[in-house]
Amino acid sequence: MKKITIAIALFLSTLAAQAQTKSVPTPAADAAEQESLAKDYLSQIMGVAVSATSNMKLFHFVYDWIGTPYRFGGSSRRGIDCSAFTKQLYSDVFNMSIRRSSRDIFSMVSPVGKDDLKEGDLVFFKIHSRSISHVGIYLGNGRFAHASSKGVAISNLDEAYYSRYFYKGGRILESFKNEFTSSASADDKFDEKPTN
Repeated sequence: MKKITIAIALFLSTLAAQAQTKSVPTPAADAAEQESLAKDYLSQIMGVAVSATSNMKLFHFVYDWIGTPYRFGGSSRRGIDCSAFTKQLYSDVFNMSIRRSSRDIFSMVSPVGKDDLKEGDLVFFKIHSRSISHVGIYLGNGRFAHASSKGVAISNLDEAYYSRYFYKGGRILESFKNEFTSSASADDKFDEKPTN
């Protein structure tokens, strides 16, 4: 009986010692764990390796707007078109005011090949038109966010429809990054047509 009592006492003292040496999670550790969980969640929803990103603000913005209905000339949660969505994203995520129409936005970029696109770059399409008629924001892994006729969504550049109408990628020129701030732009032309 003494051996059992001693064994139990040793076991309990070992557990007590281990409990005392375990560290209590710090708020920073909790925040890091929550950020990691958020990245995993957004990765699954968007089909993009969000864990490789440094710009969670971009992915949170897109996630918050997914499902917003499309409305030609719209610029609110009640309905938005592709250029207004892009303009709002650049304002909120990159603190930069860009022009309002997809054609005017294209005039602000340096063209980028499909294989050289980076997160936050713009993707332009000529859908049933000889001129640029649609714009979206590249997220990575071939995926981009945009306001289509089905509402704000994430699509893949390799889908037959978007592959067929893809025109070019673009990265905002440094000169415009310096020129534009998050102040409202006076250029509010609407030229966006609903896309698939």
